[in-house]
Amino acid sequence: MSIEALLWDVDGTLAESERDGHRVAFNQAFETCGLAWRWSVERYGELLAVTGGRERLLHDMTTRRDAPALADERAALARKVHECKNAFYAEIVAAGAIALRPGVRELMDDCRRHGVRMGIATTTSRSNVAALLRAQLGAGWQDQFAILVCGEDVAAKKPNPEVYEQALERLRIGPLQALAIEDSPGGVAAARAADVPVVVTRSVYFPNATIDAAIAIGPGLGQRAGWRPDAALAGAADRITLEQLAQWHAGMETVSHFA
Repeated sequence: MSIEALLWDVDGTLAESERDGHRVAFNQAFETCGLAWRWSVERYGELLAVTGGRERLLHDMTTRRDAPALADERAALARKVHECKNAFYAEIVAAGAIALRPGVRELMDDCRRHGVRMGIATTTSRSNVAALLRAQLGAGWQDQFAILVCGEDVAAKKPNPEVYEQALERLRIGPLQALAIEDSPGGVAAARAADVPVVVTRSVYFPNATIDAAIAIGPGLGQRAGWRPDAALAGAADRITLEQLAQWHAGMETVSHFA
């Protein structure tokens, strides 16, 4: 069965936006909101075990003595900080500080040339997706994607499979007609729970994370070296092409990596 749609995760997959985008924007929001909190690179990596920026913030509040005591006060503060953070994030990406990862743009071009539909399947916010892709793909970025499923569209975030189930429903295809591109264990778990085959491109925050049942795992779409299974398809391109993805998809053998 051929690939009819390629479903992209965003943070860590399309761009290394977590460490130098979202984390920096959160710290700017903390300062703007009069909070003495700051997230280091290491602490933010720990917090990525929690999916969703607002949820991540609420989780962090449980560790802070100076956080509001009442749940509704914490929720109100999280909303305020998160809205402020999203505005700072938009400024960061508009300035060109966050680029697409190597090989991403080329693979998107492959899909357009060969008539393979693309979709966004993420549980980050729609405004963050728009800010990044507008800066990188231009004002008409949305025309390049058949569907867009974001955090506002689902009741439960990854690793819950709802984002992928919605994507498949909107595309009117079965799970084996799609292929997901992810970077994190939670994203892989979401895709697999929806029976969508998944390829993993390792990111800064998940370089050695435990991954189970992907059809390929590698260091990034911009290179052919270091992939399991080998990216052995003959061709001149020194990157992962749509043809290579199709070969892995056709074989559909899963590989795992346990840290």
